[in-house]
Amino acid sequence: MASSKAYLEYVLEQLSGIPEIKHRAMMGEYIIYYQGKVIGGVYDDRFLVKPTAGARAMMPDAPEELPYPSAKPMLLVEEIDDRAFLEELIPAI
Repeated sequence: MASSKAYLEYVLEQLSGIPEIKHRAMMGEYIIYYQGKVIGGVYDDRFLVKPTAGARAMMPDAPEELPYPSAKPMLLVEEIDDRAFLEELIPAI
């Protein structure tokens, strides 16, 4: 299942207060970049981020989910509605 453009736009709106956020469409999904580095993406209408030490510290109970079959697990961002949280999370990744 591909992600909807509407969900991508919602995620980007939530991240709009963070400078240097970019995205790229890839096979029906969207890769999210921060300062030119991949930090996660929108997969099947879920915002998933790399399981870095910083991300794990901020989301110790976040479920690990696969963005697509045979991929490495990523962390599900459940606090997508909390812009202040996202503004701390993204640089921590």
